[in-house]
Amino acid sequence: MTIRQQIRPFHTVLVANRGEIALRIFRTVRRMGYGAVAVYSEADRASPHVWAADRAVLIGGAAPRDSYLNIQAILDAARRAGADAVHPGYGFLAENADFAQAVDAAGLVFIGPSAEAIRAMGNKAQAKRLMLAAGMPCIPGYQGEDQSEAAFMRAAAEIGFPVMVKAAAGGGGRGMRLVHDGGALPQALASARSEAEAAFGHGELILERAVIAPRHVEIQVLADSHGHAIHLGERDCSVQRRHQKVIEEAPSPAVDAALRARMGEAAVKSALAIGYTGAGTMEFLLDREGRFYFMEMNTRLQVEHAITEAVTGLDLVEWQLRVAAGEPLALPQSEVRLNGHAIEVRLTAEDVPGGFLPQTGPVLRWRPPGPEHDVRVDHGLHEGGAVSPHYDSMIAKLVAHGPTRDQARRKLLRALEHCVLLGLPTNQGFLADCLSDAVFAQGQAVHTGFVQERFGARLAEQAAPALGAVALAAFGALAAEVPGRHGELSIGAPTLGRQAARLELAQGACRWDAQLLAQDGAWQVSVRCAGAGGEHASQTFTLRDARWHGADRAAFSVECDGIAESLTLAAQADALHFFHAGRAWSLERVSRRKSRMAESASGAITAPLTGRIVEVAVRQGETVQAGQRLVVLEAMKMEHLLAAPVAGTVAEVCVSSGGQAAKGALLLRIEA
Repeated sequence: MTIRQQIRPFHTVLVANRGEIALRIFRTVRRMGYGAVAVYSEADRASPHVWAADRAVLIGGAAPRDSYLNIQAILDAARRAGADAVHPGYGFLAENADFAQAVDAAGLVFIGPSAEAIRAMGNKAQAKRLMLAAGMPCIPGYQGEDQSEAAFMRAAAEIGFPVMVKAAAGGGGRGMRLVHDGGALPQALASARSEAEAAFGHGELILERAVIAPRHVEIQVLADSHGHAIHLGERDCSVQRRHQKVIEEAPSPAVDAALRARMGEAAVKSALAIGYTGAGTMEFLLDREGRFYFMEMNTRLQVEHAITEAVTGLDLVEWQLRVAAGEPLALPQSEVRLNGHAIEVRLTAEDVPGGFLPQTGPVLRWRPPGPEHDVRVDHGLHEGGAVSPHYDSMIAKLVAHGPTRDQARRKLLRALEHCVLLGLPTNQGFLADCLSDAVFAQGQAVHTGFVQERFGARLAEQAAPALGAVALAAFGALAAEVPGRHGELSIGAPTLGRQAARLELAQGACRWDAQLLAQDGAWQVSVRCAGAGGEHASQTFTLRDARWHGADRAAFSVECDGIAESLTLAAQADALHFFHAGRAWSLERVSRRKSRMAESASGAITAPLTGRIVEVAVRQGETVQAGQRLVVLEAMKMEHLLAAPVAGTVAEVCVSSGGQAAKGALLLRIEA
C-alpha cells in the first residue's frame, strides 16, 4: 500500500470537533505547548470548547453537514487561524478518508492515520476481506457487492439465523439490526440502509452470523511512521444498549495474559499490514469458549480511551501528536504495564423507560462530582446551556481507577450518585443500577446482552420518587419563591408556611399533593400520593434548620425527621426537577399536566424530540391498528419509530417526509 501523509513538526492544532471531545484534546495540546484552534457551529456559539481555545472560527449552521462535516469550511478555518495541523477528534470526520486526504493535500498535518489506511478499514465489507486475507479470524457472513434483497436473503439462509445486519460504513450501532428469521429481514435491511445513509452517507450493508452472548473486547494499538507498533492491552465494552456502549472497563475480566498476547499480536500485525500510524482500535467479539473474531477497526481515538490511559499511565492524545510530528515510539511492548483497573460510564441525554430515546433540553443544573471522589469527568456542559438535537446524545464520561476492579466500581458508583444534571432526562440512574448489579459486580458473566438479560421489561418501568423526596422537593420549590437576604432561609423568621402552602405534582398516572405549614418552630410537610395502580399513601414530615447553599437557591440542606438531608432543584413553570439521594427526578406541575392529558386524549402524536422526518407511513383517512408504524424521526444520529398508541382513523397529518419537527410539535392525530 502506497502511503502519502504529511508527517513533520507543527505548532498550532485545529480540533475539528466539538464539546467534551475538543476540550479533552485541548488539554493535551496546551500541555505540550501547541497553539489551539476551535471550530464551532451556530448552535455552539456558547459552548465551552469555543472559549477553551486560543482562537475559534465559526464554520456554519447547526446541522452537521453545514459545519462539522463541511471539509472545505474546516480547511478554510485552519488557514484563517494559522493552524498547520488538524486533529479530527473521535466523531464527525474522524474516520473520513476524504477529509484526511484533503488535509494532507492542503499541506497540513493530519493527526491520525493516512487516508489510505482509513479507506482500507473504513468499510466493514472491505476491511473484512482484507483481514480474512491476512489470516485474521472473522465472523462468518456476507460482504458481497450485490446489495439486492434477494442476495441478502440467500446469504442469510446459508449463514443461518439469527444474523446481524450492519452498515458497511461507520459504527456506533447505527445501521445495525438483529434479525431472528427470514420474514423480518426485508424490513431490517430497509431500516438499516436508511439509517446508514442518514448517518454515513452510504447505504451499503453486510451480514454476519449473530454470535450468542459474546463479549465485546477491543485492543488499543499505537503505531509510528518508522514501522514500529505496540498494543496497550484490551478494553471490555460489553455493557451496551441499542448496540451502543454505555460502560467500558480495562482490563477485561474475561481476558488472561495468554489471550491478551494473542489478541494483541493479531491487532499489531494487522495495523502494520496496512501501514497504520497513530492510535487505533481493533474490535473483536469474544465467545464463551475464548475464541475471538475480528469485527472492525476504528481508525481514530475511541470515546473510551480514558480507561486505557488510566491503567497504562499514558496520554494517548500526546502520542498521537508525537507520532504525527514524526517521533518514533519510545516504548517497547515489553515495557507496557497494566496497573489496576479502570471503569468508564457514558452519561447520555436519553429517556431510558422510553426505549433509550435521545432527549434534548436545557441544562438547568450541572454539578459534577468534586475532586474528593477521585474520578475523571470529561464533559462540555455548562449551566444555562442546552443539549442540542443536532449532535450525539452522549454528554459526559466518568472514569474511575483503582487497584482492583471492585474498588474502581465502588468509586465510580459513589461518584455517579453525586453527579447532578437537571433539566432533561439522562441515563444516570440506569448507570448506577448497572454498576450495582450483582452480575456486573462479579464480572465474569457479563456479555453484550447483559442489559436486556438483567433488566428486561423493568427498563420500561417509570420509577417514582419516595414520599420523603417529594416532600423535600415541594418544600424547596415553595421556599425558593420566598424573598430572602442572600438566599437565606431561617426558621427564626418562618415567613414560609405561616399560611398553608400547597403544591400538586404528577408523573404519568401518579399524583402527589404536598401541603406545607410552619408550626411549633418547624415546618410540617404532608404528602398524599395517588399511585398508578389506584393505591394511596400519605405521610407527614417535620423539617428544621433549613439553609440554602449559595445565593442561586439551587441546593439546600435540612433536617427531616431527625436526619440531615440535602437536595438540588430547578423549578420551571411546568415542571420541578430535583436531585436527592443519588437520583434525579422530574415531576410535572399539575396545571400543565392537565393540558397534556387533554392533548393525549385527543389522539395527538407529537414529536418526542426535535428532528428530521424520515418517513410518514400513513395517510389521512387511513385506518390504523395499535402499534402500527406511523412516523420515523431521525435525530441525534439515530432513527426513532413512532407507533400508534391506539387503533383508529388518521384524522390529520401535519408533516411530510424530509421536513423538520420541533420537540412537542403535532405530527398527526388519530381518532380512536
